[in-house]
Amino acid sequence: MFDEVKPVGMTQIDAARARIDGLSALTPLVGCDLAPPGKTIRLKLENLQPIGSFKIRPIGNAVLSKNRAELSAGIYTTSSGNSALGVAWMARRLGIGATAIVPASAPQAKLDKLLQLGTRIDMRPDDVWWRAIESGTLDDQQGVYIDAVRDPASLAGDATIGVEILEQWPEVEAILVPFGGGGLASGIACAVRALRPDVKIIACELGSAHPLQSAFNAGAPTPTTHDAGFVSGVGYGSVLPEMWPLLRKMIDAVVTVPLAQVAQTIKLLAEHNRIVAEGAGALSVAAALAAQYSPSKVCAVISGGNIDSAVLAAILRGQMP
Repeated sequence: MFDEVKPVGMTQIDAARARIDGLSALTPLVGCDLAPPGKTIRLKLENLQPIGSFKIRPIGNAVLSKNRAELSAGIYTTSSGNSALGVAWMARRLGIGATAIVPASAPQAKLDKLLQLGTRIDMRPDDVWWRAIESGTLDDQQGVYIDAVRDPASLAGDATIGVEILEQWPEVEAILVPFGGGGLASGIACAVRALRPDVKIIACELGSAHPLQSAFNAGAPTPTTHDAGFVSGVGYGSVLPEMWPLLRKMIDAVVTVPLAQVAQTIKLLAEHNRIVAEGAGALSVAAALAAQYSPSKVCAVISGGNIDSAVLAAILRGQMP
């Protein structure tokens, strides 16, 4: 089991930024002409990272923070896709083996990319896979486990996004972040609290799958019914208990949006902004467009763009996948 996750400071964040320089891209911050009246929305395009997701930052920093000798047996992770892609990318870069433990519901687009990167895929039933995430290990795996959420190095990698947003848009008043395991939202918050504590951090969840909102309502992590539909990487059954103290401290608000609104936002982003976003990536934009918050200048983090072609095609036809 993991210890309670603590905030990372600017020394760790600056070190992460230097460590992943040249590995992750400095992604653009672009305008969104769909903003409702009185709101200015800009989009942080982490879907343009080399693996199509922000996960290159936490995974890259976590792997590079470890002693090279201990990585010789390979690396592995439990992931619905994007963390696994980060592990696969790093393994190929370092010339070591990689294994991705994925749920049976993992999107095919992500599985195809894992195979292209030469990663061994170990598919488990969703409940077995989630228990592996909770424990952070599997007895039948060799190599070093890479955790994208609870490792301080991963948190520092996520925090580099917050630093970039503040540099690109000093006037930003709030940052909307899709909520999965909590590493992205709390990592960005660590940088923002250090540099601009007045900027709000708003976590975004589905109306049909909202473990963080349930935790805030109950005052503690609590199991909740969840149906994330076609959206992967968010909407799990509960907040990880070791993340809860940090999340309670760092997250200012939670906004939930219907699954149908996420699908509509994917369509709008493709047609109006020429941006391909996966479900989790569009979640923050859907929340930004819904305007259930008071700040007027907000940044929505598009966390990834690894969406199945069939799902995207259905959405562009106006259908719910």
